[in-house]
Amino acid sequence: VQLQASGGGLVHSGESLRLSCVASGRTVSNNGMGWFRQAPGKGREFVAAIAWNGGNTFYADSVKGRFTISRDRAKNTIYLQMNSLKAEDTAVYYCAASRYAVGSSAEGNYAKWGQGTLVTVSS
Repeated sequence: VQLQASGGGLVHSGESLRLSCVASGRTVSNNGMGWFRQAPGKGREFVAAIAWNGGNTFYADSVKGRFTISRDRAKNTIYLQMNSLKAEDTAVYYCAASRYAVGSSAEGNYAKWGQGTLVTVSS
């Protein structure tokens, strides 16, 4: 399976963006999915995850209440709606497909990774 993330860009603080991640090659409809990010000069960190059926969503504390993860199983696509963006949200955002039916905050649980999409938030 290949994962293609898109939707990044340059926005001002307080604005919104929606990231998409389309899977091709095979379905990921039975896989948990996740979003991670890597800010300049920092390690990759967990952002949000979702189970195969769209349930069991959970988030990093830093984005809780501002970001929403969702999926469209028919389109083999997951989304990350990001509202009230802050400068500290600036990062490359990666989507990933879990080895399991539920999402996870642990990178080792993910078998496939997309190439990343850059989000830059100016203050």
